[in-house]
Amino acid sequence: MKPEEKLQAMGLTLPPVARPVAAYVPAVQSGAHLYVSGQLPLRDGQLTDRGRVGADVSVEEGYKAARTCALNALAAVKAHLGDLDRVVRVVKVTGFVAGAPGFIQQPQVVNGASELLVELFGERGRHARTSVGVAELPLGAPVEIELLVEVGER
Repeated sequence: MKPEEKLQAMGLTLPPVARPVAAYVPAVQSGAHLYVSGQLPLRDGQLTDRGRVGADVSVEEGYKAARTCALNALAAVKAHLGDLDRVVRVVKVTGFVAGAPGFIQQPQVVNGASELLVELFGERGRHARTSVGVAELPLGAPVEIELLVEVGER
């Protein structure tokens, strides 16, 4: 099943590509790699959540926000490539989690993105990953996710 068909079967749709909040583009391809800029949990141009995980946002809400970030990243991938089936492999996910002081569950939050990618792409979705705790993120978002994917002709 193609990734876009799989998304439909999962009850998910890709949103329009989120407009950059500063001076950058959503994705840049260099050779066989597509670098997707950090994506926030935006839906219809608005943050789904705001604040720090462990204070204003629960781990479960952060997980869902990371999933939304991943969908936004996939929207950028599709907009650039024209077809998610051109993704050969998700190479790396970097997740930034704005956490309350002492918050150490960044990996559980970023799992929202990672698990979606594996569910969607199977083995092609298994990736290297970094989960980083930060004090603040743009617009007050609790999570930001960036992707590196290998692309090919399909």
